Amino acid sequence: MESGTATITITTVDHDHGGGTAISDVHQDIIKTHILTRLDGATLASAACASSHLHALSAEEQLWRVLCSSTWPSIDDPRVRHVISSFPGGYRSFFSDSFPFLHHRSPPKHHHHRRHHDRPFLAEVISAVDVHYKESLIFSKVQENETKSDWFLCSPFRFDLLGQKESVQTPIRHVGEDQAWLDHLEENLKLSWILIDPTRNRAVNVSSRSPVSVQRHWLTGDVQLRYSTFVSGGEDSSELVQCAVVVTCEGKVGGEMHVREVSMQVEDLEGKHLNGKESLVILQGAMESGKRKKERKGGEGKERFEEFLKMKRERKERKQRRERALDMACIAAGLTIFVAFWSFLLFR
Repeated sequence: MESGTATITITTVDHDHGGGTAISDVHQDIIKTHILTRLDGATLASAACASSHLHALSAEEQLWRVLCSSTWPSIDDPRVRHVISSFPGGYRSFFSDSFPFLHHRSPPKHHHHRRHHDRPFLAEVISAVDVHYKESLIFSKVQENETKSDWFLCSPFRFDLLGQKESVQTPIRHVGEDQAWLDHLEENLKLSWILIDPTRNRAVNVSSRSPVSVQRHWLTGDVQLRYSTFVSGGEDSSELVQCAVVVTCEGKVGGEMHVREVSMQVEDLEGKHLNGKESLVILQGAMESGKRKKERKGGEGKERFEEFLKMKRERKERKQRRERALDMACIAAGLTIFVAFWSFLLFR
């Protein structure tokens, strides 16, 4: 989970008039050991901009490595550590790619076409996934997916981290009324899904951190949590697609819950799951040119999800109106031909 936050206030000190101690007068070991290590990534990056002295101290690789590992325990995997070591700025670059909230991108259309036709597809994608309940890590996994085969490119895109018969036991116990329990999970179950391109040394976090939807399946009774981000997709850059991560938990009231599904798919406004080729273009674009921004508190991800659902409903209604209009036109044309045919037979 994210490390504890702290605040640094930098003030200009006038030594000639008996001012206090400047930050540069504090021993650098004290700053590194007792101040910078207590900051989260966003605050550490801000501190680096406060002065040249803090910038030098904040750029140390070990500082960012510890911060990233505490935020995403899965990246301690040897394969991921090796890939991050190749990033231009090491763990600091990785944090810059992976921590901010992914916001939909709107690049010029000719940029999109060039990327679609000229850039090679991602040959391999590494997923680093962590699920926390409150402050406890309940699921962590790194998975490598080869993406060059024709089967992958033509089939519906889907990453599954658990097999059909696999499940992960958690310390979460199902207690209380059903809706209150679902609200509790929405507030306390956090997920991070980082996609890493080991060839181009880029990464992107496709999770909304907090669930945008928590529902109980009407038939099985399982709890399904959805974590979604939205990026531009398709030939028209104004069209949005949903990168949807689904976590499915099972368990009876009073008993421990088990995670039995952690999966990711890409879905368009028609509700269609995109294939591997289409999804790779979108995810590669998100890695390389996706806009990142700090997430506001108060359910920004959920607001975007509701906006996406509204766009889906409007799209469906427009399609239904077009289909009804086409049906009426076909009926009118059929009646016209029918009347004309019988008129010809009667008056010939």
